[in-house]
Parts: sequence; structure tokens; C-alpha cells
Amino acid sequence: MKPTAKSSSHGRTKRKKGTRTGFTTGACSAAASRAAALGLVAGRVPDSVECLLPNGARVRFAVVEGRRDQAGAHAVVIKDAGDDPDCTHGAHLTADLRPLPGYPGQVLLRGGDGVGEVTMEGLGLEVGRPAINPVPRHNIEDNVRAVAHALLAHLGLEVTLSVPGGEELARKTLNGRLGIRGGISILGTTGIVRPYSTAAFRAGVTQGIEVAANQGRDTVVLTTGGRTEKFVMRELPHLTPACFVQMGDFLRHALDTADQAGIRHLIIGGMVGKLTKMAQGKANTHAERGEVSTALAAELARELGVPGPVAEAIRTAKTARFAAARMAELGLAAAFHQALARRVIQTLSKRYPDRFSMRVLVCDFDGNKLAEAHD
Repeated sequence: MKPTAKSSSHGRTKRKKGTRTGFTTGACSAAASRAAALGLVAGRVPDSVECLLPNGARVRFAVVEGRRDQAGAHAVVIKDAGDDPDCTHGAHLTADLRPLPGYPGQVLLRGGDGVGEVTMEGLGLEVGRPAINPVPRHNIEDNVRAVAHALLAHLGLEVTLSVPGGEELARKTLNGRLGIRGGISILGTTGIVRPYSTAAFRAGVTQGIEVAANQGRDTVVLTTGGRTEKFVMRELPHLTPACFVQMGDFLRHALDTADQAGIRHLIIGGMVGKLTKMAQGKANTHAERGEVSTALAAELARELGVPGPVAEAIRTAKTARFAAARMAELGLAAAFHQALARRVIQTLSKRYPDRFSMRVLVCDFDGNKLAEAHD
């Protein structure tokens, strides 16, 4: 039995964490395009359509809206992101097809309302064109050709993709920073969304760094999350948004990518827990990838002259945050966090000798600056 994409008309509801896979904006756009193409061929848009995904799988999608008129055909597929916390879950991926007399054999793909437009170099997409990535672009065309080959023998087809509310959805993504304006991107290399996909996050880190490099920037600011990013943006207002990349827990991946892209100046923004893991030499700073070294925090505390019992309490604590709190009580918060920032630079410089100049900015959990260090 072939898998079926079950769409919901209930919209963007919060879903529990799970393992159910979903479908990309590219796969849903391809399904809508194929359904509209069938409408042109048969005179009626079907209620469901089997779509070929980029990974070779065939999946049946529900078509929630379809019509055929004198101008062309229209079809809508609702995106089901599975258990992934994707802001585009429930989005209506829409395809409108119309014949193009005089252009036999051609399939022209256009972006409509809610599909972003590329405004900067570095994405591998042409500036001024819709933000439809190469794999879904080819997949959409393949699906249209598969069912409309007879029509294409004597005319062309224009496929216009749109996403109602796409501009609002895009505000919840990093599209603006990447120079994609006016809507979401049509994405997906396999057609499948895997919950909490580390591969997708890593790809986003790569893309962000490469965009900065292709913009001619020699500086990238790497942060561990939204709070630290807001903090460093306030501290570094002279840098353009393209320079800021949320690397999450993927420290080594971000640094390797920056090195390959020719970035020469790195700024890292973080808080005590993640920075302590960086100082330890952890390539991935996720909590599940190993405990934070409170022994390292205790070592830094001893170097600052704290009493032995305090250093021992820090060493036996469960979190680096405990160390930060105790050092603050002693009036040594700035000195402790500066020593931690210096240790991060020392550790990373050993791994990447003579590759970057480095600067580390440290904030507290409210986004207030605590310290900074540079090499």
C-alpha cells in the first residue's frame, strides 16, 4: 500500500513531540501542480493525486480545493509537517496552471503571492526569481510533464505557485536575513520532513554562512539561540543581518563551514552553559551529547582565587549556571565570564590554528552583557 498524505483543515495547531514524518513545501507544491495539470488534461481536478517525490517514493495527497475553467486549472494541497514543529504546517500550497500557446514543450515556473523573491546572491538562486529551490523546481516540472506530456507536444504550461498567508509565515523564518522577501521558500531535497531534523538545521547553518561569504562579508556572528542573537545584534549594530547565523548546538559544523567559506573573523555569542561546553572542546553542545564540565568551571573559579569550599561546590554541581550564580555572589561575575570566554577562544584556536580571529560575547539569561574576550 502506498503512503497517503493526510491533510487537516484545522490549520496550524500545536502538536506533541513525536516521530511522524511529514512532507516538504516542495512535495506539496509538486502534488498541487500535478493535480492542476490533471485538471487541464481531464477537465476536472481530482480529489487526490499520486505524486512522485524527489527520493523516488510515490505518495497520494489529498486535494482540498480544485477547479478547471477556461483560463486554466487550480489546485490546493495542505502541508502536513508530521511531528516537526514547522511554521508552515497547515499552509495551503497552491498551484495555478494555464496554457501557453506558442511555447511547445516548455514548463515555466513562477512565484505568486506568499512565495518569497530572492534579493541577494549566495543562495544558488537567481536574484529576482522566486525562492523555489532547484530540487523541488525539477520535481514540480517532472510531475507536470508526467501527466501533461500530450498537451506539451503542442503548447507550453505556466505553473504559478502561491501560499496564502506566506508573507506572514516568512516572518517566523530566517528568510528575511537571507534576502528572501515577501513569502516563504519552496524547499525539500527528498520531499520528506523528519521531526526535529538536525539535517535541516545544519543545512540552514551552512546556507546562512555561505550567504554571508557570498555577500563579501568576512565576519560571521555565531549564536546558540534567539536570546543570544538578540543580545549580539544590540552589541554589534554596525554588522548587517546577513552576518548573524544561529548555529544552535552545531559548533563544529558552523566553524568548518566558515573555514571552507573563507570567513576570517568569528564572533560567538553565548551563555554560560553552552560556552562551558565549547571551552571543553565539545563539537556539539546539545544537552544529550554529554554533561557540561563543572570541573572546568571550578578550575576557572580557583584561578580567580575563590575559597576552596566554593570551588568544590561548583565542581560537584550539576550545571554551569550554578557556578555563574556563586561567582556573582562573590562579585566575580564579570571576571569569571571573561575567563570563560578566553578559554573558549583558547580551545577553538587550537582546533583551528591561524584560521580566524575570534571574539566571544557573553550574556546572562535576560540578555544582559556580562563579559567579552578576543584573541
